[in-house]
Amino acid sequence: MRTLEPSGFSLKRFLFTPGLLRGAALPLLLSMTPAGADSQKVWATGAYSFSDELGGFRITGVSGIGTREDPLIVTEELNSATPVTLTIRTTRPIEAFGKAGEFANGIMYMRIDVLNNSALPWVEFQFELQEILDQPSVFGDGLSFDQRNKAPDNIRSSSFADFDRQFEPYDRLLFKNGKIDPLKTATFDFLMTDYTPRWTFYLVQDPRVPTG
Repeated sequence: MRTLEPSGFSLKRFLFTPGLLRGAALPLLLSMTPAGADSQKVWATGAYSFSDELGGFRITGVSGIGTREDPLIVTEELNSATPVTLTIRTTRPIEAFGKAGEFANGIMYMRIDVLNNSALPWVEFQFELQEILDQPSVFGDGLSFDQRNKAPDNIRSSSFADFDRQFEPYDRLLFKNGKIDPLKTATFDFLMTDYTPRWTFYLVQDPRVPTG
């Protein structure tokens, strides 16, 4: 059974006191960061926050509210060619299809700008969505790379010509037929949808290197 709120939180508080939460959610989020952690690892924009707390990469900026015209933009630096995980949390009330920026509405147009700060070229780049860390996102959780749209026009990259989407038992988006050389930056655009929005979820990023 899905849990739509973290333990110890009342869903009614989020539904009926949005004004209070707009000012309180981010300090509350930062207070939940483990003792001694660098609070700058949490970046907030729109109705969400983004964190590199699981390690292996560094966020250098965020902006946007998550619409097609003003996507959520996360700027990152990856120091190796190993998978890393971006932690995404809601910082405002959850309301499916509510106004972007004021509510976590489950419609998230994304742009990821990634600097390849490893010593290796990347010949593919894969994203994977997870509602539970290290567990595949299944159809029933409502989270996907716009799975309902069979012919998406919003998936693109500055460095790769093609993409594949995989659904069940994973929600994965693979960019291919291109390359990101060391010290070069690539841009990835896509739409994430979550029709049963959750407080916390994860975006795994996996740069691929030549195998031959």
